[in-house]
Amino acid sequence: MVGLVDRQIQYLSATHVGKTHDKKVVDKEQLSLPPDTWITHDLGFKGCELGERVKVVQPYKKPPRGALTEEEKAHNRWLASIRVTVEHVISGIKRCRCVKDVYRNTTPGFEDLILLLACGLHNFRTAHRHHVY
Repeated sequence: MVGLVDRQIQYLSATHVGKTHDKKVVDKEQLSLPPDTWITHDLGFKGCELGERVKVVQPYKKPPRGALTEEEKAHNRWLASIRVTVEHVISGIKRCRCVKDVYRNTTPGFEDLILLLACGLHNFRTAHRHHVY
């Protein structure tokens, strides 16, 4: 999970082999969020139980042979702007090339360690981005 204000990685799950869908990861890890947490996700996560009193914000889908209202379009644009921020954070993590390239080391647990280090470097970089030394 990404904090939108500070662009920090706040939660990191274990890595999964292959093209595992995120919803399967959430179901497998039984992720539970603190009460009164706001989370945005796409329609692929519809029906996920993420905890008690968790507010889920997701885009509106155009009805068949219908159209979205102006309020629904504005809501979807707002969510798209949040998604852009999340994508920028993901690209910040992938600055560590070993995260996005094929990793050939077969030592158990190394994939998780590399991703943890890349997220830690991203958090450090964003926390100290505007400081002048």
